[in-house]
Amino acid sequence: MANLFMTNEELGKKDDDHKRTKIPPIRSSYWNAARIPPRKTLKRLAIALTVAIFVYLFIHNIPTDNPIRDHRHPVYRPVPAQHPSNAPSVPKLNPDRPWKPPTKPETVKQKPKPVPEVDLKPVSDVGYNGPITFPNLAVSLQAIYETQGTSPKNKNILFAASSLKSAAKLLPMACQMGTELRSYVHFALMSRSDIDIEQLQAINGIDQSCQIIFHDARLDKSTESTKTRLSKGISRAFHHVQTYMHPQAVLVDASGEEEEYFLSAARAQASEEGFPLIELPEGTQKRLAWMTKLDSASLAAWNKVNVEILVYASLGTSGSLIRLLKSLSAADFTACAVPHLTIELSHDIDAATTQFLQDFQWPPSRAYNPTHVRQLTLRHRIPRNSLTEEESSVRFLESFWPANQHSHVLVLSPNTELSPRFYHYLKYALLEYSYSVPATMQQWDSRLLGISLELPSTHPGDALKPFSPPSASKKATTAQQKQQKKTPTENNTPFLWQAPGSNAILYSGQKWTELHKLVSKSLEFVHQQQQAATTSSNPALAFFTQKQISKHYPSWLEHALRLARARGYFTLYPSPQTARNLATVHNELYRALEEYRGSSGGGVGDGNDSGSWSELGKQKEEISLSLGSLLDSLPAGGNLLPFGDMPLLDWEGKMTSLAEVDRRAGEYVDEFRRALGCGKLEKGKSQMNEGEDEEDEEDERDILASGVRRGGVEDLFCNR
Repeated sequence: MANLFMTNEELGKKDDDHKRTKIPPIRSSYWNAARIPPRKTLKRLAIALTVAIFVYLFIHNIPTDNPIRDHRHPVYRPVPAQHPSNAPSVPKLNPDRPWKPPTKPETVKQKPKPVPEVDLKPVSDVGYNGPITFPNLAVSLQAIYETQGTSPKNKNILFAASSLKSAAKLLPMACQMGTELRSYVHFALMSRSDIDIEQLQAINGIDQSCQIIFHDARLDKSTESTKTRLSKGISRAFHHVQTYMHPQAVLVDASGEEEEYFLSAARAQASEEGFPLIELPEGTQKRLAWMTKLDSASLAAWNKVNVEILVYASLGTSGSLIRLLKSLSAADFTACAVPHLTIELSHDIDAATTQFLQDFQWPPSRAYNPTHVRQLTLRHRIPRNSLTEEESSVRFLESFWPANQHSHVLVLSPNTELSPRFYHYLKYALLEYSYSVPATMQQWDSRLLGISLELPSTHPGDALKPFSPPSASKKATTAQQKQQKKTPTENNTPFLWQAPGSNAILYSGQKWTELHKLVSKSLEFVHQQQQAATTSSNPALAFFTQKQISKHYPSWLEHALRLARARGYFTLYPSPQTARNLATVHNELYRALEEYRGSSGGGVGDGNDSGSWSELGKQKEEISLSLGSLLDSLPAGGNLLPFGDMPLLDWEGKMTSLAEVDRRAGEYVDEFRRALGCGKLEKGKSQMNEGEDEEDEEDERDILASGVRRGGVEDLFCNR
């Protein structure tokens, strides 16, 4: 290399012989990126490949059997035809009538496995407190898509338990409800125990005929979990169940066997999610057996129904009043909270009544009353003079006003004595005929004026005229014979009657408000006619003063009959066998009503009864109370008959049809309006004043086309 630079001495020397000087770098106009050494490139590629493999393995191995943890409301997609082995099957509901339970399939029950010895330590906050997961809940919730659980309105009913002892109490009721096939019955186990669901079923005698859908809602590591984790897990389990099932009611055991943290979590979640929580007390399986025959819509209204008791004690009924209050104190109110009791007292109270009311406790001391609130109201009249018919009616009707559409009033006379199980029938019938799916679809509640506990022995138009209950229809007789597998008694059937009662009857809150309006407008019109009357004969005034109800009954019952005739309403009366388990009316201590004292006879038209006041107690037949089972006294195997299968009587006690009731209701409305000077409605045309606008005529046309006038009394009074 040196020979190449021999001609130039400086070029022939090495660079390190020169002194280095700091020369500012000159940037080339063409810049090229620095080349990465091959070793660094391979290293980066290896790291990227490793990360990609890790991400792929993580996504591919994500567990799919855990429930969704977020708080959104996803919708489960229908599962494929091949269900997992542990997925429950959905039963088919019975398309027949609601009171006709299906026949249980013949199944061979396996020999129950021995009861496991569950020895769980007391729950404490020392233990596992990790993330909350439900390993087996998602599978069963995915399998119930056929029950329309994502819809707020469905036919799902849930029994839930944490304690195995509580589960043993709830499962027989769930089985009985499932066999009725009126609802989809679910059972969710939220226990600390690790018992198998199949073993739990075998121990409690549950098989496929029970038609129960089971859900394993237990946490992972439940036996090791702390109380805090278990409580949170129960809340989350109810949240998932509410999201994908929307149970119309959740039934839990409140007899003292259930875990307290479970009940606390269930109550809190019910308040937050808005689902009805029914807490079943001790002895539910025996005393509330009728509950299993209700459908999901009726059970959804279990906590909504509110009943108040109203007792009107007239002068001289001290002994009868005390007997009535004693029977009320002995009644079984397991089905709900103890109702509020209002007693209307006369101006003169004897010493025996005063002493009894001083020691009278309501609610009874044995009744469940955690708030210790006194649910008793005593009203004492100030004027000493006797009441007139108008004053008596107004004072009585003013004693109650419904708070909402679910508020109702039970009217009791002092002569009544109640059975301890009367309230069970009352709530059973009220839920079935006012809130069930058949009742809603066929609008039974729009026709029902009240539910009587008493079977009348005389006619309201003539208190001394015997009344015989009608015979069962052929359809009801055939159904009863199939259920009981024996020849039924022809007259052992409930029936519908347009004539209302006053001794022991539950009035619908909505009908009570209509009765208030009817009495208010009627009295206003009567007062106007009395002030403007120039002659003694006034046809309009005579229409409102003419009596169809005997004077052995209170004066306000006349207004109730007018409402029933104008609207086509009827009252449900029990069969003779059922009435023996509800109430009886005593007549040996009967006293004339205050508004009618001093009048002779007291019948229709001021004296058309077939006897005197003293003969009433001799001719009226009293029913002896029975201590038998309520369900055994009901026809059709303890199920309540549909209205269409019951005999229907007009207000005079004659057999009739629904179409005939509507026709006669229209005639009575025309008569009512003519008495007011409004003119009758005919074929949708108004014969009222010519100045009436078209909108009012259209309202009247709708009223006439509906057959029966409902929802107010304004049309009766010319829409005033």
